[in-house]
Amino acid sequence: MGHFLCRKVNANIEYSGRKHTTMKKKILILDIDGTLTNSKKEITPKTLETLLEAQERGIVIALASGRPTYGMKRVSDLLQLEKFGGYILSFNGARIMNAKTQEVVYQQKFPMEYIKPLYDYAVEHDMGLVTYEKDMVVTGTRIDEYMELEARINHMNLTRVEHFPSYVNFDVNKCLFTAKIDEAPQLEAELVERYGEVLSIYRSEPFFIEAMPPGVDKAASLSHLFEILGMDREEAVACGDGFNDQSMIEYAGVGVAMANAQNRVKAVADYVTEHSNDEDGLIEVIQTFFN
Repeated sequence: MGHFLCRKVNANIEYSGRKHTTMKKKILILDIDGTLTNSKKEITPKTLETLLEAQERGIVIALASGRPTYGMKRVSDLLQLEKFGGYILSFNGARIMNAKTQEVVYQQKFPMEYIKPLYDYAVEHDMGLVTYEKDMVVTGTRIDEYMELEARINHMNLTRVEHFPSYVNFDVNKCLFTAKIDEAPQLEAELVERYGEVLSIYRSEPFFIEAMPPGVDKAASLSHLFEILGMDREEAVACGDGFNDQSMIEYAGVGVAMANAQNRVKAVADYVTEHSNDEDGLIEVIQTFFN
């Protein structure tokens, strides 16, 4: 199997003492892309069967993704979260929805005064910028391959509008920059320097830079979910592979990095799977922590 690694502290969440990973695990938190789905963006039949069986045994599943809520519906339906009473943590945790009741039980909204400055920054640096409206990915910048990927992954329509800052007059949970892979780290650093005190900004993929309401990340969202459910974080196992999964992997009772995870994510995980997302790595997680 995998191996246990040293835990590092997440500065966004207050921790009390060391983790106690022996507590019985009741909830499994799953990132989608690169964790739950394989390289083809599919849940394999073996992984799906294992997760359905786990829910039959009473394990709660929560999906935690940078995807918009609409873009998580297909995956939620496959896992039958509505039937089993799972949860959907979309927009990197800015919104939590009860899959059974379809009720939004928690959300943080994007401060609208920053829509125009972010748009102007994107135009100035030849980046893409999108947000989300119902079943649409909306942009005011030139359409690039990364936006097309975002729309395709989420089964949403990609729409370019004129006068993006004035068009976006509805509640927003997240904006997403697209950038060339070799330029993204520097652009991320500049955005953090400029807006880091008023927004949460970080990369979720080498070419995606997330812009979120302040204080939003997957760990913060989990803390709200556990409060709603009356659960302790030590009862949770959180699995991920990307940069935006790091906070929840640090926060959960057991933080799992997939074999295909970014090295930075593996470095903060308690457990690294031997099998990747293309090798049904989540089955290993279920067998190790929920049997």
